[in-house]
Amino acid sequence: MAERGEAGASVQVVDTSGRPVGVTAEIVEWRLEPHPQTPNEGNQAHFHYRFNSVAEGSTGSAVQACAVDERRVALMCTTIYSSAAWSKPDGTRTDDGWLTVEHPERVAGVLLIPNDQSGKDGRSCEQDAKDGGGVHPPKTASAGDQL
Repeated sequence: MAERGEAGASVQVVDTSGRPVGVTAEIVEWRLEPHPQTPNEGNQAHFHYRFNSVAEGSTGSAVQACAVDERRVALMCTTIYSSAAWSKPDGTRTDDGWLTVEHPERVAGVLLIPNDQSGKDGRSCEQDAKDGGGVHPPKTASAGDQL
């Protein structure tokens, strides 16, 4: 497994060798607010993100977005995909997402983990005893992980 890269609000997406893939991902903005479809559930972390330099015809990149507290401890994470985001005339891809956390008042920000997760469904060690299908992206982050 590859080593997890340093999380940030704007990151260069990297492959399993830690090399940039030519794509940046960034959190454009975030705020706490009720989800319009479930307003009775209270505030959630609503964030807008952008992928830059996604090559035309590319299968795209995928990174994790995590709501974190003031110590950068993950409260909730999800994977966001450039291929699912809206294409803009300037070549960027944008979308928004929601992170439901148990204590929204603890959210101090939303960070991205730069490791490309798009190849996560590769061959496993069980399927390929020789080399396990090569290097895999790092284990996905979850609540409680220090970023």
